[in-house]
Amino acid sequence: MKISENWLREWVNPGISSDDLAAQITLAGLEVDEVLPVASAFTGVVVGEIISAEPHPDADKLQVCKVSDGVETFQVVCGAPNARPGIKIPFAKIGAVLGADFKIKKAKLRQVESFGMLCSASELGLSDDHDGIMELPVSAQTGEDFRAFLGLDDQIIDVDLTPNRSDCLSVAGLAREVGVLNKLDVTPVQITPATVVVDDAFPVRVEATDACPRYLGRVVRGVDVSAQTPLWMVEKLRRSGIRSIDPIVDITNYVMLELGQPMHAFDLANLSGSIVVRMAKKDEQIVLLDGQKVTLRDDTLVIADENAPLAIAGIMGGEGSGVSAQTKDIFLESAFFAPLALAGKARSYGLHTDSSHRFERGVDATLQDKAIERATALVIEIAGGQVGPITHAVAESALPDAAIVTLRRKKLDQYLAMSIDKDLVTDILTRLGLEMIEVTDDAWTTKAPSHRFDIAIEADLIEEVARIYGYDNLPSSMPQAAVNFTSLPESKTQIQVLRSILVSQGYQEAVTYSFIDPVLSKQFLPNIEPVPLANPISADMGVMRPSLVPGLVRAYLYNQNRQQSRVRLFETGRRFIGSVEALAELDQQQQIAGLIAGSRHAEAWYHGNEKVDFYDLKAHVEALFALNNGGKPTYERSECEFLHPGRSADIFLDGQFVGLMGELHPQLSKTLGANQPIYVFDIALSAVLNATLPEYEAVSRFPEVRRDLALLVDRSVPVSALEKVIASAAGDALKNVLVFDVYQGQGIDETKKSVALGLTWQHPSHTLSDEEVNNSVEQTVAALSEQLGAVVRG
Repeated sequence: MKISENWLREWVNPGISSDDLAAQITLAGLEVDEVLPVASAFTGVVVGEIISAEPHPDADKLQVCKVSDGVETFQVVCGAPNARPGIKIPFAKIGAVLGADFKIKKAKLRQVESFGMLCSASELGLSDDHDGIMELPVSAQTGEDFRAFLGLDDQIIDVDLTPNRSDCLSVAGLAREVGVLNKLDVTPVQITPATVVVDDAFPVRVEATDACPRYLGRVVRGVDVSAQTPLWMVEKLRRSGIRSIDPIVDITNYVMLELGQPMHAFDLANLSGSIVVRMAKKDEQIVLLDGQKVTLRDDTLVIADENAPLAIAGIMGGEGSGVSAQTKDIFLESAFFAPLALAGKARSYGLHTDSSHRFERGVDATLQDKAIERATALVIEIAGGQVGPITHAVAESALPDAAIVTLRRKKLDQYLAMSIDKDLVTDILTRLGLEMIEVTDDAWTTKAPSHRFDIAIEADLIEEVARIYGYDNLPSSMPQAAVNFTSLPESKTQIQVLRSILVSQGYQEAVTYSFIDPVLSKQFLPNIEPVPLANPISADMGVMRPSLVPGLVRAYLYNQNRQQSRVRLFETGRRFIGSVEALAELDQQQQIAGLIAGSRHAEAWYHGNEKVDFYDLKAHVEALFALNNGGKPTYERSECEFLHPGRSADIFLDGQFVGLMGELHPQLSKTLGANQPIYVFDIALSAVLNATLPEYEAVSRFPEVRRDLALLVDRSVPVSALEKVIASAAGDALKNVLVFDVYQGQGIDETKKSVALGLTWQHPSHTLSDEEVNNSVEQTVAALSEQLGAVVRG
């Protein structure tokens, strides 16, 4: 909310500077966003009067004016279309400075000398209006300093209020706060009830009493809409960010800013039957004052007559019933609308008005009489007219009740970490407008004023005492707390270690949404029904992810579309499989997943441009298991729907399935638009978090012995099966099994493959003899032949 400092000081005038006032308001919890001057800097501008205006002899659009400053008369050449004798205007004399450095000098325009400049509002930094020179009231004193005449040595205070403090959305509300903070009395505007001179009244019927417990209306006949809004009112509106329109609209806006009560004026001639405050009928339509045609919902409160809606209550009036240049009689409206009835309605129609901003947050439910009397007095003063009686429609039972709140001394001292004198607390609460029902040494029982509908519980009173007493006056101390460090078990690998392992392999960590497109979920896992979201962010985020892989693949495609061909990504997070109806069965297992694609190495002159393959991915997966105490993982051919049937594997640990890895299925890659093979892994995080505790083991002083075996086996036999048989048959001295060649092709049966293995033995206590090694080899070959049908290749 923007408000003029001078206007505020008319109500309460503390003896502090503008900066100190802004700081004081901010420290009280009403944050001041900025303080701006009401006009640009200028000097040497006075109130001038045009004595005469003659056409320029050599220019059709220029006039030669005689301008008086009250002492002398000056010749000024002016191009403003509204320059004419008898009007008073801002006159920048020779030597005047406008803005930062625009100095007025003697000039010659089309051979006619000009001694000064007649100024528009835009040239003085007052508004964007540059259509003509600014016209001043005839009451302006010729020769008076223009800045002093308009009070331009003023500041605009822009206060950013929290939603609970709508009581300060007015000069009156902000003045109350400043008065309390400075222990000063507030001087409100004096409001005298208007004298009723006509008996004309327009009937009012409130059907939606819960949404509108109080509605006041008054007829004023014979108003002059063509009257000029006083400059003081125009300026106060301008400094609050509101444009002057006509005297009736200006008055309703002025009362809203002054007292905090939004109002509206209808053209009485356009009303039919009676005013009806009701809920809109479904699909009713109204054309608003801004020309927008709105189709109403049946949850919207409207002000209507017997024929049609006239306004959306508390938001905006209709075009057909608004005040126009032809208006002679008006119907003033002043109402209280329940905040919950209007909350969100303006936004739902794409609207936001000063009125809706206030009603949504709350307006004083007792303010309507005062506001309509103030508006009536201003209408009579500015536009004339004959006043009718006020029509009241009030449902007392629906009006909000003042809250009775008790503040306990014990709680106040506890929260403020200090004890404030009882009389000072009483004074603070009283100055805030709270009625003291009972005051004891242990508690204050209070009744909140009608404008402080945000005070409802004890904590609200504690906050009020703290901010008025001054947050900077409260004791400050360093918080103390016992810090209990949680021990990290050595038997668990920290997730940061796993991240470091992958980062060292060139991966970058990704964070993708836990929600994915239902179509994408079906493309990857057609046999799993994903968990749907009740209120998805968008249609392409409608289900919980059953795997981390789809999100990583989408991230890869995003990079691919931006010419990034070498991509390595990993992510840790939950995947969701099951049903929300049976939460106990909803599997939310933590996973670690990764993706690689593109070149094996970053581009360089010293190596080729080989692409990554399945074995690069396998090496990265095994690096994650390197610290695991559950042994090495084993692999079996995967049947996963989204992986290549011949280039993928399921991962097992101690016989339990823990994850999968492999190339993305070529058909799926093509459907998604990938331009190269993509390799992914998805592993249960718990499977790679069990660390091996370090144990000392002496290094053998005796030599290793290696034997190589070339075995012919069926193509369907996996190497892991060979390794398993060798581990059980080769003896305890076996240290390592290395696969160093796999061959299929010419010279062997097409149903077979040749696997070359290097077996290494080493004993910790003696040198192995040839006989011991040969026996181990024979036992191993026999076991392989018996269990897997393996034959040593000749």
